[in-house]
Amino acid sequence: MQIFSFHLTKANLATTAKALCHPPTAKSTSGLLHAECMAAMRLGAPILSPARMQLRHLVVFASWENESAIDTFLTGTELGRTLSMGWHVRLEFLRRWGRVSEFDGLPESVGDTDPAAPVVAVTLARLKLPQVPRFIRWGKPVEELVRDHPGTTLALAAMRPPRTVSTFTVWRSQREMIDMVRGHGPVPGVARHASAMVERERKDFHYEFTTLRFRALTEHGEWEGRSDIVPI
Repeated sequence: MQIFSFHLTKANLATTAKALCHPPTAKSTSGLLHAECMAAMRLGAPILSPARMQLRHLVVFASWENESAIDTFLTGTELGRTLSMGWHVRLEFLRRWGRVSEFDGLPESVGDTDPAAPVVAVTLARLKLPQVPRFIRWGKPVEELVRDHPGTTLALAAMRPPRTVSTFTVWRSQREMIDMVRGHGPVPGVARHASAMVERERKDFHYEFTTLRFRALTEHGEWEGRSDIVPI
């Protein structure tokens, strides 16, 4: 069964640079289907600040043929051993909206899901470089909304220059996530996400964009002193 994983770890600059420039591939790594290697970003951080692109915080989002392939990668490769010292969550796919070519094989949905259940969301986008100023203008208020939303237990962004940007959020419930997306709820400025989506429809920021929704299977390790990040 295809399985996904999302990893966070602290790494030196050389390790991050190598992962960004030469990510593992299906040819080089047994059982790997696709991997996105990125540097973490703090949602809502000033554009020109060290927190905006944290090169010592390595992010890997990957899809695998099965769970044993993850274990083999974490113990049997240099990058995997670095990731094993951080935190990761293993994920079961639930729903896809939009399109990024590397995940074209995923269905739109695997069926109905419990709106009260916790959910993990990953967005992945390939930016149109001329649209970056517009993307920042409309995206930064949304970053702050997601970062400060009481429904999230973890929210961060990541990027691989020059075009790839991503967000990763863990939500207490699917209902809270959907309310945020639609601009509903008592949260201050909750309409920011919906407004940005209207602007995106008017003139797209990306040439590819997808939101993937998952159910967390297992959680491993710690991130900045935290564990049990995914609600039970």
